[in-house]
Amino acid sequence: MDLEKRALDAHKTWRGKIRVEANLNVETKEDLSLAYTPGVAAACLAIEKDPEESYALTRRWNTVAVVTDGTAVLGLGDIGPEAAMPVMEGKALLFSRFAGIDAIPICLDTKDPDEIVRTVELLSKSFGGINLEDISAPRCFTIERRLKESLQIPVLHDDQHGTAVVVTAALQNALRVVRKRKEAVRAVINGAGSAGCAIARLILSWGVGDVVLVDRFGALCEGDGFDNPEHERMARLSNKEKLKGSLAEVLPGADVFIGVSRAGLLNGDMVRTMAENPIVFAMANPTPEIFPEEAKAAGAAVVGTGRSDYPNQINNLLAFPGIFRGALDARARAITDEMLFAASGAIASLVPPETVSAEAILPSPLDERVAKAVARAVAEAWKNA
Repeated sequence: MDLEKRALDAHKTWRGKIRVEANLNVETKEDLSLAYTPGVAAACLAIEKDPEESYALTRRWNTVAVVTDGTAVLGLGDIGPEAAMPVMEGKALLFSRFAGIDAIPICLDTKDPDEIVRTVELLSKSFGGINLEDISAPRCFTIERRLKESLQIPVLHDDQHGTAVVVTAALQNALRVVRKRKEAVRAVINGAGSAGCAIARLILSWGVGDVVLVDRFGALCEGDGFDNPEHERMARLSNKEKLKGSLAEVLPGADVFIGVSRAGLLNGDMVRTMAENPIVFAMANPTPEIFPEEAKAAGAAVVGTGRSDYPNQINNLLAFPGIFRGALDARARAITDEMLFAASGAIASLVPPETVSAEAILPSPLDERVAKAVARAVAEAWKNA
């Protein structure tokens, strides 16, 4: 409660976490003539002739829109666009602090996917990239897919792909610790929303042997009826053994547990049913599916959470600033799986093999090297595509 009060007082003092500042001084008539009329017409006409010049002559080359409808904000749920603004401002602050990117929060007062897609399309010529944020599933899948199809600038739903990149990086080093091959492991993901589905897709593409996704109704299994088209797609890609039942029923023998769900859904007895030296990533915030102490007492060899007060914090901050920095620098038209794999590998590589341990599988989210390393890897992946 003390932290909540301090944070609220701080927000009242800040009255916003970001602001627009001039990039030049306007002190003389010549300054005015160059920056505004009549000189600005030359820049306008150059862009009219070649719209790509907007990247060279305006701030577009370094500007990302952070777009939400306020329907899935942190663990707060559907709190609306106004209430989402503090989070979007925070995201913009992190873009600036860790990647030098100007990010503009845009909180939309609609839940209609058609309206959201059309609005972003209309705004897109003002930005170099689009970061979708805190949009509830399953609409987020449709919105992202349609925008990727219609826009010629990078689009990333961070709740999906940022999370997936960091989990994949953590898994790379965790598997080194327990000396298991990715092709030989089975992972169970509890939570089949935007993050869970994206994690499943990415680690399967990376080469993990099998993944079982579990939601509140049980394991996703091909042949079951699904109201959510994304669940139907994921059921076709995962769960090779066609396991059915609750988390407790499908977890026995699994090598990896990944939680993107709710507090307290995993316990020590369930961890004891997993394979030898299991990996547990319990990422529900602020209270994980299981606390590290209980997971380790039950035999977990490597444990990660979303919290900063435990080792192995799995935090999107490791991914999104560098991914967009690299995409903007390369003038990428999209963000591909190859770019996501490159980002994941860059994050994992910042923990040297000789220092990887059960307590150190990821660099700190505050490590200044991370965004630069991810940006280089992502830009290179786009150029080599």
